[in-house]
Amino acid sequence: MEPCSVARTRAASAFAEALRNFQPGKPAWVLGHNDADGLAATALFARALEQAGWTVRTRIVGRGETPWSAAMREELADEPAGGMVITDLGVRNSLPKPGIATVVVDHHVPGDAPAGATVISGYGQDPIPTSSLLAFWCAGAVADAEDWLWLAALGLIGDMAEKAGFPEMEAARRFGITALRDVVALVNAPRRSASGDANAALRLLMVADGPKDVLSGRWPEIAVLQAARSEVKRELEAARRVAPLVRDEVALIRFASPTQIHPLIAQQWRSRLKNKIVMAANTGYRPGWVHFAVRSGDDRDLVAFLAEHRPAGADEMYGSGHRQATGGALRTEDWNAFIAGLGFGQSASVVTAAPG
Repeated sequence: MEPCSVARTRAASAFAEALRNFQPGKPAWVLGHNDADGLAATALFARALEQAGWTVRTRIVGRGETPWSAAMREELADEPAGGMVITDLGVRNSLPKPGIATVVVDHHVPGDAPAGATVISGYGQDPIPTSSLLAFWCAGAVADAEDWLWLAALGLIGDMAEKAGFPEMEAARRFGITALRDVVALVNAPRRSASGDANAALRLLMVADGPKDVLSGRWPEIAVLQAARSEVKRELEAARRVAPLVRDEVALIRFASPTQIHPLIAQQWRSRLKNKIVMAANTGYRPGWVHFAVRSGDDRDLVAFLAEHRPAGADEMYGSGHRQATGGALRTEDWNAFIAGLGFGQSASVVTAAPG
C-alpha cells in the first residue's frame, strides 16, 4: 500500500498530464456530486482551473441524474468544452461528452474505466482518500492550493474520514473543527431538501475564504442553506418514528418524504441494529421511484450484497458507492420484485396508482 505522500504525487502528476490534452480557448467543465465531498471537490477543481487561466463551467449532478446517462450526453452535446473533470460521481465505462479530454476523479468502488479518459481513483488505498482530498492533491499541480485546504476537510468530514489519519485533516484543524463541521451540515442540506438544488452551496464554496467566512452571514446563499437545513430537520424527526420491518438479515425502514433523508435514517439505525443490513427506503423522494440507502453495523460488503440481489430492471443508479455505504434507486415495479426477493411481503411493496 503506497503512502499518502506517494499517492498525492501520483494524483497531481496524472492531473497535470491530463490537463495538457485540454483544448485552450474553450471552457473547462467540472461535473460534481451534490454532497459535501462532491461540492468541495468541484469547488477545488473550479478554483484551481480558474487560477490556471481557464474559463470554467460547473454542473452539479443531482437528484435522479447521472453523468453517464444518455440524457446528460444530450444536454452537453452542443456545449463548447476544451476538457472535462468528473468528480465524486463514480467510474463507469461511458463518457458524458465523448471526444474531449476527460479526467475522472473518484473514491467509490469503480466500474470499468471509460476508454480514453484519465482515471484518478482513491479506491484501494488505505485509508481511502475522499474525492475532495484527491481534488486538493490535483489542484496543487496547477495552482497554489494551500489556502483551500479547508475545502478538502469538508469532504473528509462529510464522508466520515475525519479520523482516518490523513495529515491534511490534522492541518485543517487550524480553520476551526467546529466551524468545519457546521459548514458540512449546511452544504449537505440543500441536496437533501425537497428542491434538491445544491447550486447555492457550490456558489458559497466558490467565494468564501474559509469555514468561518461561510458562517459569517455576509453571503446571501447562507439563508438558502439554513432554510434547507430546517426543512430536512423537520422531515428527519418524522421519519425517525418509523419502526423497522425485519426479515432474516435485513431491517427495512420505509417512509415517504420529498427530502433525501434516507441515508441519514439508515446511518442512525445502523448503530441500533448492529447485526442487520439496514435499508432505509423513501417512497416519496421522486414519483415512480423508490430511493434507498443501505448501511450495516458489521463488516459487510454491501455493494456485493446488492449485486447478488440485483433486480432485472436496475440501472446505473443501483448499487454503487462504498463497500459499507451504498444504496440506489429503483422504479416501483423493480422495487417490489427486489424486496420480495429479500423475503418481504406485501406490506413492503409500493402500490402504483392506476393511470387516469
